[in-house]
Amino acid sequence: MERHIIDKHRDLQDGPRLREYVRMERESAPSAASRTLQQKPRAERSARQVKEFLRIERGQTA
Repeated sequence: MERHIIDKHRDLQDGPRLREYVRMERESAPSAASRTLQQKPRAERSARQVKEFLRIERGQTA
């Protein structure tokens, strides 16, 4: 099958443009350290911490 008359060979100029796009996408993504922290399980709050937060929420100070 032959190429159609309007089919064009891709120029090598598409390479730098694509490379720049990929670079920008990588920079906008969160870093590996940030992703690791997001996946890290949160520490459970102790009963003492919960009591203190509730006390503060009720408006009681030391």
